Amino acid sequence: MALMSHTTPSSHICNEIVQFRPDYNANYGMVNRVISFMPPCQTRAPLGLHAGSALVRFKRGGQFTVAASPPTEDVAVAAEPLTKEDLVGYLASGCKPKEKWRIGTEHEKFGFEIETLRPMKYDQIAELLNSIAERFDWEKIMEGDNIIGLKQGKQSISLEPGGQFELSGAPLETLHQTCAEVNSHLYQVKAVAEEMGIGFLGIGFQPKWGRKDIPIMPKGRYDIMRNYMPKVGSLGLDMMLRTCTVQVNLDFSSEADMIRKFRAGLALQPIATALFANSPFTEGKPNGYLSMRSHIWSDTDNNRTGMLPFVFDESFGFEQYVDYALDVPMYFVYRNKKYIDCTGMSFRDFMDGKLPPIPGEFPNLNDWENHLTTIFPEVRLKRYLEMRGADGGPWRRLCALPAFWVGILYDEDSLQSVLDMTADWTPQERQMLRSKVPKTGLRMPFRDGFVKHIAEDVIKLAKEGLERRGFKETGFLNAVADVVRTGVTPAENLLEMYNGKWGQSVDPVFEELLY
Repeated sequence: MALMSHTTPSSHICNEIVQFRPDYNANYGMVNRVISFMPPCQTRAPLGLHAGSALVRFKRGGQFTVAASPPTEDVAVAAEPLTKEDLVGYLASGCKPKEKWRIGTEHEKFGFEIETLRPMKYDQIAELLNSIAERFDWEKIMEGDNIIGLKQGKQSISLEPGGQFELSGAPLETLHQTCAEVNSHLYQVKAVAEEMGIGFLGIGFQPKWGRKDIPIMPKGRYDIMRNYMPKVGSLGLDMMLRTCTVQVNLDFSSEADMIRKFRAGLALQPIATALFANSPFTEGKPNGYLSMRSHIWSDTDNNRTGMLPFVFDESFGFEQYVDYALDVPMYFVYRNKKYIDCTGMSFRDFMDGKLPPIPGEFPNLNDWENHLTTIFPEVRLKRYLEMRGADGGPWRRLCALPAFWVGILYDEDSLQSVLDMTADWTPQERQMLRSKVPKTGLRMPFRDGFVKHIAEDVIKLAKEGLERRGFKETGFLNAVADVVRTGVTPAENLLEMYNGKWGQSVDPVFEELLY
């Protein structure tokens, strides 16, 4: 995930000034994080942490450099409990002035053997990662003896549970930079992959192969999730092994700004799902959905997914999201280079030192950060907001998704217009959109019209917002503007070819959507 930096004071948390100044590396956590707290809040004893041989402190009224390790390294062990105030402060520290807002884009894709169309095996992925590292100067990320990712500056490449290849982009200022980053990444990956007979497919759900055909990646956290998923939903393993998405991570200036963007993002997430719907096949046949990927989230784990109706409550803010996150069951704790299975357990108990697998041990902010990554609503709050409703797709749409959301959420007039447009949508209507759009797309009836008509209005607002930014970015919307103009989603185009020139075979999709 592309993490953001440089904060401004939050009006929350007893008027304390909370300031995190990280030197980030994409989704691998915080390094050299400076935390300063300036009262008048009630102070308490310093919170001492120990990570390796480095003593780390967290103190009111002072300023310390905190070595906060990534999930793939040993994390600090808290000597004293975190409070809920600390967890709220962590989210509030994401606030930053508009001139420091950035765009962080992530996308996943399926690697496959060009000759057989079968998914890449881990040994092929390891060869690919090692070759990219050596040829293009990326740093390797290891888990034990296994290479599981790469990092370079503020970008990272990581593996999803079924071997999906993910780029987590750097926080960038313009969509031109975002698209250049995507193109550079695809060039590097293809330069190595083509020599290996490997291709990459831009689609939202694996179109040909079943669960049993998907290789399992050697990452400890995925073993825990894979064992837990069938206990809480029927489609969680499909989510892990057979889906691909593209998402964009965006900033906010204050708690009030976060709330407005969160509400607009949630209301419009089904519209984005329709515009980017690109997963109509399962195991070689049409599956009855335009976005199977989106449908899968409806029966993955309802404790950690969905439309979060409480975001529209008058009382909503950072604290209410913390309360929600505390009630989401845990997956794991990372200690001594091992993932400890904590599935179904309570982070609240962890904060009281009562987590059964590690009794008497308290969480630190790394544990909280890790826990937040195991929550999967349609919009997710960390120290930025993640828009999570779109299927993976070809490169033009990888640039179009951030353009869509930046034009709406980073322009005050467009954001306010969306809030006005959606202000009287009921929780039931928002949920209906979420539930039915994966099947019906832009053709879904809504009030006096169709989702297509909402999308037309929203695309117009996004274009106007991009024009006011002044970076000549509106061209990046062309890929979805065509979808709105015709009313035909990418998935429906694929289905037309499947039933026509492809002779009811999904194999040609591997060439049609080849990166």
